[in-house]
Amino acid sequence: MMIALTGFFILLAMIVIARVPIAFAMGLVGFFGFAFLQGLTFDTVMDFRWTGALSMASKRVIDTAQEYSLSVIPLFILMGNLVTKSGLSQELYRASYAFLGHRKGGLSMATVVACGGFSAICGSSLATSATMAKVAMPPMRKYGYSDSLATASIAAGGTLGILIPPSVILVIYGLLTETSIRELFAAGFIPGMLGILLYLGAVRYVVWRDPEAGPCGEKFSWAERLEALNGVWGVLILFSMVMGGIYLGIFTPTEAAGIGAGGAFLIAMLRRSLNWGSLFEILTDTARTSAMLFAVLIGALIFSNFINRAGLPADLLAMVNSLELSPMLVIVFILLIYIVLGMVFESLSMLLLTVPIFFPLVQSMGFDLVWFGIVVVVVTEISLITPPVGMNVFVLSAVLRDVKAATIFKGVTPFWCADIIRLVLITAVSSVALFLPELLYR
Repeated sequence: MMIALTGFFILLAMIVIARVPIAFAMGLVGFFGFAFLQGLTFDTVMDFRWTGALSMASKRVIDTAQEYSLSVIPLFILMGNLVTKSGLSQELYRASYAFLGHRKGGLSMATVVACGGFSAICGSSLATSATMAKVAMPPMRKYGYSDSLATASIAAGGTLGILIPPSVILVIYGLLTETSIRELFAAGFIPGMLGILLYLGAVRYVVWRDPEAGPCGEKFSWAERLEALNGVWGVLILFSMVMGGIYLGIFTPTEAAGIGAGGAFLIAMLRRSLNWGSLFEILTDTARTSAMLFAVLIGALIFSNFINRAGLPADLLAMVNSLELSPMLVIVFILLIYIVLGMVFESLSMLLLTVPIFFPLVQSMGFDLVWFGIVVVVVTEISLITPPVGMNVFVLSAVLRDVKAATIFKGVTPFWCADIIRLVLITAVSSVALFLPELLYR
């Protein structure tokens, strides 16, 4: 256990202090840690046979590259890039604005709803925040919304991208823990919708305290509202096709990703938003993002092999049993660790660092891994908007250069409080996450 913890602290130092990319940091610590467990010392570096560590690392690289189920990642990323390019975000915002814009805080509410719809197709929190900032910020400023509420609704709405399916981070969790991806997608739907409702409540709370922060916009007639819905048919059809096919068991998540990417391509073609230059840009961006995620995943798997070989999960279980802690108290401690780490690490790094350590412990205590996956993703969402490393906040600061990060952090406080409420509900009442998976697949 001491060897594993030493390796973990060396990894943290490499990432936080030396600024080594997380993929290489996890791979190096995992490789040399595995070699150390086989008898490598400073005196035997030159004479030591590296066969075991090299074999383990090379097997992880080859197996990951050849893993058929991993093709779901680049396909969902491609689908999100095509959707972003086709301009569906503007149509979603217009439809949401038509129904909610006339209320106090209505434009912020419309932003949250539009972010939820866009992230359901895009699957990326950072991309959702960056895209919706360009779409939603101008009208909110036009009607006199405070910068703190306007930017906070975009930053918080963007976090929905990693939970509402199809979600790349749920796919990665499923691959790390060998959990059913379609069950994870089903489990993420209700908590995602609950997140939208609680964010709407956070907006209402802000405008209740300060009515001038979110003045009313113009009111649309029912004819204009129905007309605005015509622009979102692409999103509705694509989401229904992809997720409906998965939920009903018509095709696998990997097949659904292929159908979604093909459908997004057809929508972009019909909207005449593609040319050879933009298509090349979309494909290269998809390849770049996919390569980054695969590198991080390979590093995480090598690090996981070291952790498991060192026996850290088994030692943690023995320690928990010796302390006679209740299982739910252990979950609370794990969540507190996630909240603290979320102040330093971004979401994917935190997931890949901790899941290999915690999921064997959680599984051995009898908890459902699908439920734990949703809990982990929700607590990871909180890290996207909390200081000092709230990635969505810094993305908005980069896009909206005239708004300080401190202003956004101040505005998101009611939203991450709403996330804490949702986390408590899902943790205390597991059926919030497990209702759909149990209804459809068990």
